Amino acid sequence: MRLLIAEDEPDLNEALVTIFKINGYSVDSVFNGQDALDYLELSNNYDGAILDIMMPKLEGTEVIRRLRQEGNSIPVLLLTAKNGINDKVEGLDLGADDYLPKPFDMKELLARVRAMLRRRTSDFPNSIITIGNLTLNRINFDISCEGKKKHLGNKDFQLLELLMMNPERLYSTKYLMDNIWGYDTESDIHAIWTCISELRKKLDSIGANVQIKLKRGQGYYLDTKND
Repeated sequence: MRLLIAEDEPDLNEALVTIFKINGYSVDSVFNGQDALDYLELSNNYDGAILDIMMPKLEGTEVIRRLRQEGNSIPVLLLTAKNGINDKVEGLDLGADDYLPKPFDMKELLARVRAMLRRRTSDFPNSIITIGNLTLNRINFDISCEGKKKHLGNKDFQLLELLMMNPERLYSTKYLMDNIWGYDTESDIHAIWTCISELRKKLDSIGANVQIKLKRGQGYYLDTKND
């Protein structure tokens, strides 16, 4: 699962990123509302967002208002030092899925995010994707084929999920870098090559009849092997 965290307080931002990564999430973080809106509008690869309300440039409530106006239904949990009932009602009425006042316990935050994402997956009939003889479980990050199974790390999962959702589409290295590694990543193109190399090995190891191919100068795509 991939999350966007928007929190302008540096220490709390860092703590949130750390705790979610430890718990198996892939995380991008920003420090103001405008960046949060930009990230969520430019990428459809996030499974959920955690937004502070009081942020520079745009408040979290304004971010969610604009997202919902655009038809973006991504699950959003609001964090805020404002804990009055009117503030909570306003956030929920704007389209927030949950609301957690500060200070909060990290265990409660993790539980609320898990619940929020479970609600989304319960409305998400395609939690299993199958192409050829390959199956990808979007809940537990497993790939399987004819009784053999492999677990994928976050980046491996995100890349394969993207390719399997649109198997005939070509994805440039720039698109993959921006949408999977993040716009402000310090990684370079070698990270993509390494990830694809590892994915190819895992697909081969379980006997999958699909493969990741490169169309030189254009990008990567998923292809079914001919018998």
